[in-house]
Amino acid sequence: MSRRAVDEFDLAVRGYHRMLFRYAYWLTHDRAVAEDLVQECFCRAWNRWDTLTDDLALKAWLFTILRREFFRWRERRRPDTEWDGAFDFATLATEGLDLGDALAVRRALDALPAGFREPLVLQILGGFSCAEIARMLDTTEAAIMTRLSRARQAMRQLMDPKSQEKAVS
Repeated sequence: MSRRAVDEFDLAVRGYHRMLFRYAYWLTHDRAVAEDLVQECFCRAWNRWDTLTDDLALKAWLFTILRREFFRWRERRRPDTEWDGAFDFATLATEGLDLGDALAVRRALDALPAGFREPLVLQILGGFSCAEIARMLDTTEAAIMTRLSRARQAMRQLMDPKSQEKAVS
């Protein structure tokens, strides 16, 4: 590979590592597994670097590779339990987020159906457009827009204590 390609790859790693890790951590709820998935993502990207023709699609390409690596890992492992409540408070504290609010958001996200949760996280953590998410999830843009709208509505209901009190009464 040329020196230019190596430099471009190095820039991609430095530019997207943190974002990919956050997405992998959200998927796995395990720091070590998330690090492994990101590492495997970059290994696969390196092996196929010469096939990347659109530099503007790099971010979506990396997220797609990471998502596929997650599914490979999940197929091999088949975890028996869902999220156990472990949460990376240290990372949140360094980002200046209120830990109580962050935990409430995390619990609300976990309460969403996967079909709503995944597009919402891709948009929030990845900053992807509806069209990009639709390509990544192999569906239509209209379907993604609907899922995002329903996800936001569900999050508002889950996060608003007044709406929960009304539902209980």
